[in-house]
Amino acid sequence: MTYTIAEPCIDVKDKACVEECPVDCIYEGERMLYIQPDECVDCGACEPACPVEAIFYEDDVPDEWKEFTPVNAEFFNDDVTGLGSPGGAAKVGAVAKDHPKVASWSS
Repeated sequence: MTYTIAEPCIDVKDKACVEECPVDCIYEGERMLYIQPDECVDCGACEPACPVEAIFYEDDVPDEWKEFTPVNAEFFNDDVTGLGSPGGAAKVGAVAKDHPKVASWSS
């Protein structure tokens, strides 16, 4: 299990969660932030730091945003960004790309 960033983050990207993450597993896309599921240690530090309440434990994602659990994981796949598990968002920096669902999301 891991944490998921959902729709409320799109076009907000406050980044308070990034500052709280002890393992640097929250990556920045063009429109939202993504949690790398293999790097997340499930500590939960990011969840209360999010001012728009966009972060949920995987089992607690509201039904309306369940699609964001695979969106977070797929962001790192070869066919989306090719990042895989780079071992830290700070060394990667912002990625000028989003998951296709997020890129086409209409707010």
